[in-house]
Amino acid sequence: MTKYLLLKHYRGGPAPLCDTQMDQWAPEEVSAHLQYMGDFAARLEGTGEFVDGQALSPEGTFVRYDGEGRAPVTDGPFAETKDLIAGWMVIDVESYDRALELAAELSAAPGPRGEPLREWLEVRPFLSAPSTIAE
Repeated sequence: MTKYLLLKHYRGGPAPLCDTQMDQWAPEEVSAHLQYMGDFAARLEGTGEFVDGQALSPEGTFVRYDGEGRAPVTDGPFAETKDLIAGWMVIDVESYDRALELAAELSAAPGPRGEPLREWLEVRPFLSAPSTIAE
């Protein structure tokens, strides 16, 4: 089994098919989208493929180490809104092909007018520890 991170972006990927931000959707459209996401996660929990997932707020802060006791904090510069991560899901699946299959299904979550968003999702495998060589 390999763990993959499925990244949902507020916008992004080649030519988004739906460029209406979620804060402009009707309440029932948001509810239908969240229900789809919850049902998807519940189904993967049943198959043992779901690890975790969360939606993220568009707000954030950059922090870095800048010497003892001096952690600069800034509210920018941030990436463009289209690059911000809206949420993520971690799955643990048998193959890369299965990860792609699930990402494609997740991409079909409903958006405005109940139509599948067909949004781009980023699929990234987790790094594993390098194998050790026994002598």
